[in-house]
Amino acid sequence: MPWTSEHTKWLVDTGERLKTADGKEVEVWEFQHQDDDDVLSAWAKHFRNHYCLDAEIDFFRAKRTRQDYLNSIKFPCSTSKLGPGIRAGDFGEILVADYLQWLLGFWVPRVRWGSKVIRDESPKGSDVIGFRFHKKDGTSPKDVLVVFEAKTKFSGSGKNRLQDAINDSAKDHLRIDESLNFIKQKLFERKEIEQAQLVERFQSPVDVPYKETYGAAAIISDEHFDAKIIAGADCGKIPKSAKSKELIPHPNSKSLVLVVIKGPDMMTLVHELYRRAADEA
Repeated sequence: MPWTSEHTKWLVDTGERLKTADGKEVEVWEFQHQDDDDVLSAWAKHFRNHYCLDAEIDFFRAKRTRQDYLNSIKFPCSTSKLGPGIRAGDFGEILVADYLQWLLGFWVPRVRWGSKVIRDESPKGSDVIGFRFHKKDGTSPKDVLVVFEAKTKFSGSGKNRLQDAINDSAKDHLRIDESLNFIKQKLFERKEIEQAQLVERFQSPVDVPYKETYGAAAIISDEHFDAKIIAGADCGKIPKSAKSKELIPHPNSKSLVLVVIKGPDMMTLVHELYRRAADEA
């Protein structure tokens, strides 16, 4: 299997907790990444397979080399106007998916990033969706669906990226049906029928109830981390729509989990991970 969790040992809960303007707790984690060739290479393989499975790349690349196919077709461009931002965004989403799966014990299908048509664009729908089953066989009202929005801040923007993640999270309850259908469809296309059927369990919440948890995560490079800016986030004041000045409370505020992940030289790490993912394909 191409997947690994070795790099998640660098993800450490600092124990620090911030408070937002409306009093919600924000967990602060630190990504203490190191220059470890073995872990970085395994992580690069794991990362690459989100875009194109190693078992399938030789069919899709045609006459190109694997490296050229990944750098020219699949991976966001490192030098275009939008590419670096998309790289950072994809990295943040995948890191949150790893956090949910390897540290919190959710099952997170990895189908979003390989389904892009335009490499320098973000896919539509909720960023990261995970599932947890209370028992091995059958359904339980204690089964959990988790939906996270992830935003990165690896450059000098003054934006409160946790607030941006909170704002986008407010839309997740409206698009969950489409997002679940997308995941189920992609798993079916991969002929992973049993996994597709696991997703189906969460498509009828009225008939077969379960718990819902929502989350907003900001992944921030140390040089741009400001606790005061993060603490200025407010789950009680969400724009009603993209163009509206009217503010409303987050619709799932009671079940909303807030997380910040910070680490040194994150954009350098992002570019190195993409480089390894292509060069070692």
